Amino acid sequence: MASAAFEEIAEDFEFLDDWEDRYRHVIEMGKAMDPLEDAFRVPATKVDGCASQVWMVPQVENGIYRFRGDSDAMIVRGLIAVIAALYNGLTVAEVQAVDAHAELARLGLHEHLSSQRSNGVRAMIERVRLTAV
Repeated sequence: MASAAFEEIAEDFEFLDDWEDRYRHVIEMGKAMDPLEDAFRVPATKVDGCASQVWMVPQVENGIYRFRGDSDAMIVRGLIAVIAALYNGLTVAEVQAVDAHAELARLGLHEHLSSQRSNGVRAMIERVRLTAV
């Protein structure tokens, strides 16, 4: 189960012919995100296990999960946007039920990311799962 925003990304990926086009699309998604204010770029919001610097700020309001994030690397900003699309707007119970590996596999991300980037994606997903309470 994924959010409607993630389903849109999956549909977009179906129309992009090759991985380079998909890669550019992910980067563009990252560029479209609002930057995280410096006040949130602190050790408490930093995600360990990522090759790049990554910060994620979760929020649960009325049982609905959202997070904002940022990175110093453009592709990682895009991956944050993809993960935000996967989870933002779901209830905390739905967040826990998402099979992130299967959903992201639909995009073919694991096949085209370095092992360090894949580890970073796993670390971001784990942070989401831990903060969706």
